[in-house]
Amino acid sequence: MARELKVLNISVTFIAVVLAGYVLYAARDLFIPFAVALMVWYIITALTDLVGHLRVGGRAAPRWLALSVALIGMGLAIKLIVDLVSSNVNEVARAAPAYAANIERIAEVMRGWFDLPELPTFNDILKDINIGQWIGTLASALSNFAGKFGLVVVYVIFLLVAQGSFGKKIEALFPDPGRRARVLVMMGRMHRQIQSYVWIKTWVSALTGVVAYGVLAAVGLDFASFWAFVVFLLNYIPNIGSIIAVIFPSALALVQFGEPAPFLAVTLGLIATQFLIGNILEPRVTGSSLGLDPLVLLLALIAWGMMWGVVGMFLSVPLTVILMIVLAQFEGSRPIAIVMSRDGRLSED
Repeated sequence: MARELKVLNISVTFIAVVLAGYVLYAARDLFIPFAVALMVWYIITALTDLVGHLRVGGRAAPRWLALSVALIGMGLAIKLIVDLVSSNVNEVARAAPAYAANIERIAEVMRGWFDLPELPTFNDILKDINIGQWIGTLASALSNFAGKFGLVVVYVIFLLVAQGSFGKKIEALFPDPGRRARVLVMMGRMHRQIQSYVWIKTWVSALTGVVAYGVLAAVGLDFASFWAFVVFLLNYIPNIGSIIAVIFPSALALVQFGEPAPFLAVTLGLIATQFLIGNILEPRVTGSSLGLDPLVLLLALIAWGMMWGVVGMFLSVPLTVILMIVLAQFEGSRPIAIVMSRDGRLSED
């Protein structure tokens, strides 16, 4: 009977997880901005704690000052990103004619190699494109992005305002001291593991971006700083991000130079960078701090990507860590958390 009850609990938990996944997918327009806002709030809080631990003259900075420094730092980072993207868009527009000529030359070489029929020129392709429709689609996408960005900002502001009362709310929700202690322990585990992931992944991604910039600048690739930033961002996406981070700059190298040597230099340089940092350095630094099985990481990447797209891929690791920690707190769902773990052991065991 006990075994049947355990199987029933696991089945019910699995069904509940599937239903929760469907709700997250169906209401993704609501959940995605909130999830992004939650991560931004978390980063701001982590920066605030970091600044608060710095001591000047033997005294720690007050909380309001540490929060102000963290917010200014986030604002400056966003401004630098916007400036970087906008400046590179203008550079791409100026370099487009040269790229078009190289694309046509590469197409002619490929046509000769593979005995292909006459290929349309770049200008022929442009004639078939409805510019007005593309502009309308782009304007709609930018408007949608601006709306979601504004919603994220609103969520972050409310989270910052409400964080001062989190302790009182936990105390009111869980009046029993034993249960409240268990909840606080669970929240503390989430905080430590996600903070460890965010900091380690950020430093590793920054190192990857810096080395990638050195490779791209040495080859003379256009927009090396922009592509280094893209490499930095894509490094947050497990497994697939490093592949994409190699493909795009390599494709640009082929289009820019129209020759195999720079293309091979960029491709091999980026592959070596990703391999050495991602497969040798990062595992040594990260260790087993996340406690997630590599297969679970891959499945989580696919699942969150299917539900929330690119944003889900970026958030797949911290969201899965949270899910595993929560599942480990209940007897019925604990076996699922054990399966998700790296070696079958949960960190509180």
